Amino acid sequence: MSRPRVLLADDHTLLLAAFQKLLADDCEIVGAVSDGRSMLEVACSTKPDLVIADIAMPLLNGLDAARQIKQLLPQTRIIFLTMNEDPDMAAEALRAGASGYLLKRSAASELLTAIREAMARRIYITPLITEGLVHSMMHGPDAKLPEEQLSPRQREVIQLVAEGRSMKEIGTILNIAPRTVAFHKYRLMEQLHIKTTAELIQFAIKHHMV
Repeated sequence: MSRPRVLLADDHTLLLAAFQKLLADDCEIVGAVSDGRSMLEVACSTKPDLVIADIAMPLLNGLDAARQIKQLLPQTRIIFLTMNEDPDMAAEALRAGASGYLLKRSAASELLTAIREAMARRIYITPLITEGLVHSMMHGPDAKLPEEQLSPRQREVIQLVAEGRSMKEIGTILNIAPRTVAFHKYRLMEQLHIKTTAELIQFAIKHHMV
């Protein structure tokens, strides 16, 4: 079997370098990026077999980037490698289309195992969180959570607002007018019954958008 073509995404430069070295013999690294927006753009241009990504990244978090990649490139597998040990987050990652979920404290051999499983169209979840994940999947709420009611554009705006970026900066990043950004922001606040920007930021943090 040929080596899978892999895109790496993590906002820690040292970790990116370490992952590249770890996977050099088993994978063809087609790119290494440090934010979710670059992850989406490079994935669309290189069409990798697999993306290995963190969840907490600037400009666009890994989950939202993954959702868009799976829509555009449904055959691309995605493995999340994160510090987040919350089983609810792992469950959300699976719903976003992930083929794997590992922790950064997992053994290096686990990542290679996860890659093999993903390329065989199977799912790999680190044993470190499987018990909690099963409970989360079985007992999670049936109704949509507030953050799941947001459109992709709304999720992009709320993350960038939470990162402290101005309307003009957000408009440049998303290629829309600042007044359109402001419209999205205040529509968001109305939809979520939030009165201040501070509350909007708290919402983003609580729901792992930043």
